[in-house]
Amino acid sequence: MGWWLVDADTLAESRFVISPLAEATACLYTLERASAGHPGERAWLDAHLPAFRALLAGDPITALLLRAARGRNWTADFLTPAPTGEGEPTFEEELAVVRATPPETAYADIEVALRGPLPERLRRPDLSERAAGLLEWVWTRTVLPDWPRRRRIMEADIVARVGQVSQGGWAAALNDMRKGMRWLGGDRLQINTYDYPPRRIGGARLMFVPVTPGRRGPPGRRAGTTH
Repeated sequence: MGWWLVDADTLAESRFVISPLAEATACLYTLERASAGHPGERAWLDAHLPAFRALLAGDPITALLLRAARGRNWTADFLTPAPTGEGEPTFEEELAVVRATPPETAYADIEVALRGPLPERLRRPDLSERAAGLLEWVWTRTVLPDWPRRRRIMEADIVARVGQVSQGGWAAALNDMRKGMRWLGGDRLQINTYDYPPRRIGGARLMFVPVTPGRRGPPGRRAGTTH
């Protein structure tokens, strides 16, 4: 399993954060999988999937980038920069971080996601710009028109999680936060069920970021760290 060693100070500084970029990325992968988690999402998918497929059909390099960055069990890190936790970022602010990623960093992140070498067709200097352009298309065309409703769902979920923390501590809030996540006791937080080596998280804050796509019921989440 993949688990983190989380000290008390790190857990005490942990936050729930809404990230427009995280929502756009989750929607991007829902479109890429062409699989809906619930009936409401099915209607959204049917409305936007044809245009998304046409976009990728006309741009095979970006289509390959998407498949590679999604990897096997891990998304390339440069597509999901962790929020700072200082206020709610705008989509444009978060997208600028993706767009500014150096090519060498993007190459390395994709190789981690693939657990293998970067496809030669992707060894080009515009990967970050292509990724940012794709995320901007998904945000503008498929997320932004419905953003107020999505944001209300995430806000309600955060309020419920904060209530769980106050009643049962962080362990109560973490155990069903996402598939495979649970508090193991001591200083061990299981992040997923994949076979990754333990990672010590110290001198950082955990950012728990809700997203609405891909699950039945409450929003799913991704966990990130920021120093």
